[in-house]
Amino acid sequence: MRIEVKGRNVPITEELRSCVERRFRKVDAQVSELADLEVELTEATNPAVAQPFRASATLRLKGVTLHAHDASGDLKHAIHLVEQELHRQVQRHRAQRRHRRDARRLSQARREGRGPDLGAAQA
Repeated sequence: MRIEVKGRNVPITEELRSCVERRFRKVDAQVSELADLEVELTEATNPAVAQPFRASATLRLKGVTLHAHDASGDLKHAIHLVEQELHRQVQRHRAQRRHRRDARRLSQARREGRGPDLGAAQA
């Protein structure tokens, strides 16, 4: 997975870049090597904003794009919240794909008259 980190009103240091890469390892393990992840980190300059740090992530997969964003008082916590949300979305997307694939196999087996192959559909 290719990761691109952008900053608005936030300097992107090597420590921050490595924090993003380390945090998104769980997502990286779930997706293809061809996936593109774009993380944008923003700090609000208005002192009246209670949670000035905002992190947004866009994950481009084959055929689908997943988005997540969150805000916090700490930049690393905002990154953590975005990673959790994106991880949930990736898990849900994979489960949906798996369910569709299994339903397709079962439907095809029924059309061919083989009957339901429940062992293969549940694997």
